[in-house]
Amino acid sequence: MIAADSSSLIAYLSGAAGRDVEAIDRALGDQQLCLPPVVLTELFTDPNLPPQLASTLKQIPLLEVTDGFWERAGRLRSRLVARRRRARLADTLIAQSCLDNDLALITRDLDFRAFAEIADLKIIAP
Repeated sequence: MIAADSSSLIAYLSGAAGRDVEAIDRALGDQQLCLPPVVLTELFTDPNLPPQLASTLKQIPLLEVTDGFWERAGRLRSRLVARRRRARLADTLIAQSCLDNDLALITRDLDFRAFAEIADLKIIAP
């Protein structure tokens, strides 16, 4: 299994090229793609999301939120804040979901590099 961030999923859906898009395509073909719950929330925030795409997105498995998730996410974010690094809440929750499940994250968002530096988050980027 491998997780995807909204930045790479949007690139994939818009027909962009890149290593991340190729990874999403492979993962979908192998039925190995999953989403942190926050990513699904981000994608459903689009008021113009076509109903057919919404239906397809809902078929991608979501990562489970396990006991202690919220505390671990808070501590993870705190470590970045202490280093004066950008730590958006949604990014923190996505990173913690991947860390809890020991999954790599496919993303174009450079902010995830900070999580990779302090918590060994594996990233597949373009």
